[in-house]
Amino acid sequence: MVRRFSHVGLCVRDLDRSLRFYRDGLGFREVSTVELAGEPSATLLELPDVRLRARFLERDGLRLELLHFATPGASGDGTPPPMNRAGLTHLSFRVDDLDAALAKLTALGGTARAGTRIAATLVKAHAIFVTDPDGTRIELIQAPGDPEKLPGEW
Repeated sequence: MVRRFSHVGLCVRDLDRSLRFYRDGLGFREVSTVELAGEPSATLLELPDVRLRARFLERDGLRLELLHFATPGASGDGTPPPMNRAGLTHLSFRVDDLDAALAKLTALGGTARAGTRIAATLVKAHAIFVTDPDGTRIELIQAPGDPEKLPGEW
């Protein structure tokens, strides 16, 4: 049987930059660091001769693992995949001040997806996507009440 949720892993190109983004920008706290090389990690990760460092962060009961691969390195150029590509699409955060949060995250290496900004007047909500330094989409929502229970339109 599955006992509980463990964590979400994100591959990052620059561990210190990503740590600043998630810690200083999104309020995660660092809880541990792990360094792994060779077996059995190479088998588990399907990466021969792997060498990596991982930093575990926590916020609101969610554990996030930032993975930096010294060998074989990270693939990809930081361009976010289309939202309709199967797999993890984004992380979402509730904010008090959308503009302030956006300014802070862009100062820490994030990129605002300006064309995604919306105002849902029926529920007095505002939202936008920003990407982290490696292209992972982060949804920022400013709304009264519980945004998971908002009726109607977005």
